[in-house]
Amino acid sequence: MKILEVLQKEAILENLKSKDKKGIIEELVAPVAKVANVSEEGLVRVLLDRERLGSTGIGGGVGIPHGKLKNLENIVLGFGLSRKGVDFDSMDGKPTHVFFLLVTPENSTGLHLKMLARISRLLKNESFKERLINAAGQDDIFNIIQAEDEEF
Repeated sequence: MKILEVLQKEAILENLKSKDKKGIIEELVAPVAKVANVSEEGLVRVLLDRERLGSTGIGGGVGIPHGKLKNLENIVLGFGLSRKGVDFDSMDGKPTHVFFLLVTPENSTGLHLKMLARISRLLKNESFKERLINAAGQDDIFNIIQAEDEEF
C-alpha cells in the first residue's frame, strides 16, 4: 500500500504551531478527524493513550503518532511539519520536525504494522527528510511524498 493511497492533501499541515506533544497531536488530528469522519476528542484520547505506553517520537526528527479506532472504516494518514521542532519525547532527545499521524480500524493490525513499517522505511532516507523539512508548502510536501512513494 502506497502512502498517498491513504494521505489526502487536506490532511497535510505544513506549519505546525504547537510547542508540546499534546498540542501537536491536537493539530494533526483536526484535519484527519474530518477526513475520517470521527470525533476529534476520541481520536486525541486514543493517541495520547498510546503515547503513555511509550513515545512515538522515534528519533532523527521524526514522530509517528498512531492508534486504532473503533468504528473507523478505512486507514487514514495525516502529515505535519514543525519548522522549529518540538519536544516529542523522542528516543534521541532531539526536537521532532516531521510527523506522520496514522489511524487504522481496530481490527486491522496487519495493515497498521505494514503502514508503520513503510513510513519508517521512507523516513530513514535523510535526503527525503531534508526535502520535507525544507518544503515550501502543502503542494510541495505532497509532491515530495509522491515522488518517494513511487520509488518504493
